[in-house]
Amino acid sequence: MTTDSSTPPKGTLIIIGGHEDKEGRRGILKEVARHLHGGKLVVATVASHEPEGYFESYQKAFEPLGVTDLTELYVENRADTLNEEKLQSLDEATGVFFSGGDQLRITSQIANTPVEAKIRALYEKGGVIAGTSAGASVMCETMLVKGASGESYRIGDLRMAPGLGLIRGVIIDQHFGERGRIGRLLGAVAHNPRVLGIGIDENTAIVVQGDTFSVIGEGAVYIADASGVTYSNLVEARRDRPLSLYDVRLHVLSHGDTFDLVKRRPHEAGDLETSQALEAAEC
Repeated sequence: MTTDSSTPPKGTLIIIGGHEDKEGRRGILKEVARHLHGGKLVVATVASHEPEGYFESYQKAFEPLGVTDLTELYVENRADTLNEEKLQSLDEATGVFFSGGDQLRITSQIANTPVEAKIRALYEKGGVIAGTSAGASVMCETMLVKGASGESYRIGDLRMAPGLGLIRGVIIDQHFGERGRIGRLLGAVAHNPRVLGIGIDENTAIVVQGDTFSVIGEGAVYIADASGVTYSNLVEARRDRPLSLYDVRLHVLSHGDTFDLVKRRPHEAGDLETSQALEAAEC
């Protein structure tokens, strides 16, 4: 589930379903601030075609949380990723926050560039990488790009593309409950039952450390596990027919719940610490 099984990253991923609270309790942004350890945060507005205002809104939201060392990273095109000033904006950063927009803008502009290399190095050394909406989807090896919301998945109605691969073995969808995206998430895991589908509601996030994540926020996180599926009509059926999928497993998690990405099992709040203590005692 990590970027390299031989050398797991030391950092933290905070993957947000979108529309995180910026004016009230700001629970998710507080979690980002906590993992910065007083350091510098780079707000990457790469996903937006018109980034004006994005940085200022996060600057205003983070300031009361004690995060005052912020800088914006925006690239108009891939040539910008070679710009020394752009690269220097990542120097001494302890975190990067990807704002929303279009996830294809992120991958097409920074993937396999010096900018991506610096972000990946920050994560591997222990930094925090956060992303909301499009910035959440891009965390995966394969990301959802397009598919109908609010209805059952119909065969052929899904577009996926390579992501940044900061987390492996999962595919993430956002604005999940609010936009009725369960159909397209099931379609995604039907295409590849090896991966877990994770749907994250708005103002909700998963905090990933190693092979475990915890849920924070006001909504729910849905996990679709198709590893035990016994039948799918994905290949045989004609295009536009509704998907048939037998024996798919679905978990629904809320604030405080945790999930083991290796065992593919959830834990109630507090249960993970108990199980880890028991495992340690048996060693």
